[in-house]
Amino acid sequence: MSRALIAMSGGVDSSVAAYLTKEAGYDCIGATMRLFTNDDANVSREKSCCSVEDTELARAAAFRLGFPYYVFDFTGDFREKVIEPFIAAYENGRTPNPCINCNRYLKFESLFRRARELGCEYIVTGHYAVIEEKNGRMLLKKAVDETKDQSYVLYSLTQEQLRHTLFPLGGTEKTETRRIAAESGLANADKPDSQDICFVPDGDYAAVLRNYTGRTYPAGEIRDKYGRVLGTHGGIIHYTMGQRKGIGLALPAPVYVTDIIPETNTIVVGPNEDLFTRTLIADDFNWIAFDTPPEKLRARAKIRYKQPEKDAEVSALPDGRVKIVFDEPVRAVTKGQAAVVYDDEGYVLGGGTICAKGDEDA
Repeated sequence: MSRALIAMSGGVDSSVAAYLTKEAGYDCIGATMRLFTNDDANVSREKSCCSVEDTELARAAAFRLGFPYYVFDFTGDFREKVIEPFIAAYENGRTPNPCINCNRYLKFESLFRRARELGCEYIVTGHYAVIEEKNGRMLLKKAVDETKDQSYVLYSLTQEQLRHTLFPLGGTEKTETRRIAAESGLANADKPDSQDICFVPDGDYAAVLRNYTGRTYPAGEIRDKYGRVLGTHGGIIHYTMGQRKGIGLALPAPVYVTDIIPETNTIVVGPNEDLFTRTLIADDFNWIAFDTPPEKLRARAKIRYKQPEKDAEVSALPDGRVKIVFDEPVRAVTKGQAAVVYDDEGYVLGGGTICAKGDEDA
């Protein structure tokens, strides 16, 4: 009997993933990752997805399903691999996606190692995505329920990780997940899905940066693309590409943040049409479908989690970065976000972090 370590957050998805894994005949161990303390981000744990209530819900699910359960302290790893890069990104004019780093470094690195230490062949999570093997290669595919698909935040998975990971919910609709939870007597069957970044439960990420670092972020100039000064901003950490609200300018027509220049502490604003571009470059790129990608290929790509893919030409550059040229302009290409490339069947070809947009030479 194969042993599986199940990442349990206290939510309905991970609990049903645990149920399905148990029903499939695996020897199961449940685990919750303790990721941060109140002191790390000045966040009440009662307001986060890592609250005492969530831990108790996970523990109760493991007890009902009849397997052991542990809480692992990964606060040091989370601080180093998620919170600090999150802060550095905003300080450098980028908009990070901490859930991608959490998956990459915590679930599929720290927890993956712990699974090995416990003699587990597999790690199991409640992600909505599909893992398939074709011709000896492990592939990642979009979930059956595309409204819940999470393949976008899983593009960093390696062949080794994919080979030893189970996503029991990949072929399940969310409504079916809740039905299974209710019929199995799981206490969290009706628990709402978490919508926020776990260490920013109220959405005020700027407060997290100030509380964590103790730093103040200086005001600077707001300019248009011609260099004309239009006003003053309250620190670049408060802004992201495409933002309209909170800029603080009284102008005859709406303007949006079209660029953030940390070197000069400048915010650039302009009309909505200035946000559109066809080209981006991504670095730290992980190819899932290939060991060596073709120099160029036609594919579909997206630059945000809740966004449909768009047709594009994808080029593997000699330095390991990837250039994506969309057939039609896309809005608000944002440094720090992920660009993920799919084929027409929904398989993830690879993904990386956007480091340049338009004609910039990163």
